[in-house]
Amino acid sequence: MDFRLSEQHEAWRDEVRAFLQETLPRDWGEGSDEHWTVSDEAWEFSLQFQRELGRRGWLALAWPREYGGQERSFIEQMVFNEEMAYHRAPLGRVGTAVGFIGPTIILHGTDKQKERYLPAITRGEVTWCQGFSEPNAGSDLASLQTRAIQDGDDFIITGQKIWQSAAHHADLMLLAARTDPEAPKHRGISLFIVDMHSPGISVRPIKDMRDAHYFNEVFFDSVRVPRENLVGELHRGWYAMTTTLDLERSNVGASAALRRTFDDFVAYVQTGRVTLRPQHRDTLAELAIELQVARMLAYRVVSLQQTGLVPNHESSISKLFASELSQRLTRALLEILGLAGQLRPTVPNAPMGGGLVLSFLESPANTIRAGTSEIQRNIIAQRGLGLPRA
Repeated sequence: MDFRLSEQHEAWRDEVRAFLQETLPRDWGEGSDEHWTVSDEAWEFSLQFQRELGRRGWLALAWPREYGGQERSFIEQMVFNEEMAYHRAPLGRVGTAVGFIGPTIILHGTDKQKERYLPAITRGEVTWCQGFSEPNAGSDLASLQTRAIQDGDDFIITGQKIWQSAAHHADLMLLAARTDPEAPKHRGISLFIVDMHSPGISVRPIKDMRDAHYFNEVFFDSVRVPRENLVGELHRGWYAMTTTLDLERSNVGASAALRRTFDDFVAYVQTGRVTLRPQHRDTLAELAIELQVARMLAYRVVSLQQTGLVPNHESSISKLFASELSQRLTRALLEILGLAGQLRPTVPNAPMGGGLVLSFLESPANTIRAGTSEIQRNIIAQRGLGLPRA
């Protein structure tokens, strides 16, 4: 087995890396991404960065050309994702639009919806958020209770959503609402494109343990949405939610981001400002091995896609391993740094720019969002190992 990428793929990596080095500020990536998730100035920079990617045609690399993509291979998309994550590129929430919302519109939207919304996504001109989760409908998403009642040419939407990333910046939301309360819970759901500036919408911030704001609660008080904003068939939104284009879903970005954290720590150790004990060296060696395992698990997913196969439990293995590794890695590095590791970016000369403690505080979310570790293990057990349902 040859683990090396081709010369063509390495040239593509060099091109992406050179672009990042030329475009991002010299000190970009020091500390945490907190500065662009909470700072209006940094958020604006992230939008400018996305528009530049859009001008190059890089925002939706794997999309069909007719919708503004380049039909790049899975490996090329993986290389791009890996470099963006390693350099902590400020992509904001464009990943949701490119990875899920756009493909949903491509597969289930009307010609008018495709013409109106897809070009703006590929140019990086709009910010989307996803309106699925509710206070009592997280892992059991089909239990959602937000209602959409038809009234002439409109639907009137009432309810609440939670954990909407970047909803306070968003122009549009892809929202799931119950349109047939009498139907079985998976069959009475519809999808809508909602203008976030519509009357009756209010957004309430949720701050995480880092004191960072990118989560939100969104409330809908009799919000009118035109019927032409219905995506796919009425009452069949669940099926649209669970089918997207077969894009690269290796989770390689997570392993690349962890590698960057590890490399930053090694660079800090080399400054001589922290002394490693023998057991610390053993810990770092073990983490280096686990980081390579995470990377190879992600590459495995892409290799399956490249040969025309559709990964299933393989993607869950990659996601599970990387999300739990994020907790092991940040905890271990903090223990080595000691109390100094708890200093935040606002403190001058904080180790690693103060970002390590923020990554540690964020790491519990990694085993919850995008499918909890329990869900990933169920998928691995049932679809990978063929075990019966409990």
